[in-house]
Amino acid sequence: MKLRRELPEGSYLRRLPPVRYLMAGNELLFDRPMTFLVGENGSGKSTLLEAVAVACGFHPEGGTRNFRFATRETHSELGEYLTPVRKGYHRDGFFLRAESFYNVASNIDEMDEGGGLGAKVIDSYGGVSLHRQSHGESFLALVKNRFGGEGLYLLDEPEAALSPSRLLTLLCEVHRLVEHDSQLIIATHSPILMTYPNARLYQLGEEGIQTVDYQETEHYQLTKRFLDEPERMLHYLLNG
Repeated sequence: MKLRRELPEGSYLRRLPPVRYLMAGNELLFDRPMTFLVGENGSGKSTLLEAVAVACGFHPEGGTRNFRFATRETHSELGEYLTPVRKGYHRDGFFLRAESFYNVASNIDEMDEGGGLGAKVIDSYGGVSLHRQSHGESFLALVKNRFGGEGLYLLDEPEAALSPSRLLTLLCEVHRLVEHDSQLIIATHSPILMTYPNARLYQLGEEGIQTVDYQETEHYQLTKRFLDEPERMLHYLLNG
């Protein structure tokens, strides 16, 4: 991905680390089956993933390329300025946004309510309304049933709804997709997901975008430090 034209002066997007990186003439390579976008809150992970999704033809609120529902437009204009350097063919695809997944689930139910007697949309998602499952169950139902392989799958903080054991289930599912010629780009805070073998990790921060190893991420270092010495960390945090 690269910027195809300059963003307007005064745009708040110009202050985001990933945008500054791209404005410097850099390209963002997605040259492995699995890419993670990691960084602190406010570093621009979700904004960048959303822009990549829009540049690849996905609906900014999530779903497949065929979803066209609209609730409230909150997405940035960055996707209009990004362009793929080289497009690959993907038979399937989905953009999963944790924050707007409720709207995607509602749209699926609405399409089925107005349909005929033929196959229902929800059949491709496991046959049970996503609203009739817990948040985590609906996430996994989506990945297990709708993500068929040979696709481009963009996931924004999928760990938001999943317990640690379900995160391990998600790791198995994304591995299935990789083995079926898929490409995944995941924005995450989860040290568990980041362990996926041979993934590219882009760390977003004030210095821009850097390729890092798993053990170089703050997520790994801070989590390990806390689990190794929880009493000491709690004493420091709670007592100053």
